[in-house]
Amino acid sequence: MDAITCIKKLGYVGTLTFATVDKNGHPQVRSISAIHYESDAIYFYTARGKNFCQQLMADGHVQILALTKYKEMIRLSAVAKPVPDDEQEYWKDVIFKEQPYLANVYPGDTRSIGIIFYIRDAQIEYFFLGCHPIDREYLTMGNAVPEHKGFVITDSCIACGTCQTVCPQGCIEEGETYYIQPNHCLHCGNCFENCPVEAIVRLD
Repeated sequence: MDAITCIKKLGYVGTLTFATVDKNGHPQVRSISAIHYESDAIYFYTARGKNFCQQLMADGHVQILALTKYKEMIRLSAVAKPVPDDEQEYWKDVIFKEQPYLANVYPGDTRSIGIIFYIRDAQIEYFFLGCHPIDREYLTMGNAVPEHKGFVITDSCIACGTCQTVCPQGCIEEGETYYIQPNHCLHCGNCFENCPVEAIVRLD
């Protein structure tokens, strides 16, 4: 799996879930389909009066989530930025052409109430539930730095094998210090909770 393929898969899903945080620190989620995909960027349209737009203008941090029909989860974490003023009309033309329904929502000149945002640097997490063990990959778009999550086994490991017996994905390898295969880890924490010497730690 790679970042470009993940972006293509997002386009196949079409309607994506966008999450932000409001001024009170509460999560806000909405579905967005007014989106255009490039190999190295995502562009999307929203109206300036919407809370979504206000949250993006105030902070920019957004998380995007999609689930394909094949049980692939794709999650992007990024900072969205407004497209420069001199490019706004160009990208509106692109998105309104690709999404004809928008002409019914914002007919004629009313589309001027909208603003185009773009994402170019993003952390991407790909999570495939349709195989055993599951497959998880951390990717990036642009200049983003991948953020790894989950659990690791430290040098305090006594090689008792308890973690291996309780792992639902069978992704822990035996050794003097046992090892969790990060690309197959479910992040369920069962090994963490059952380690008799607390040798397993959470990465985040």
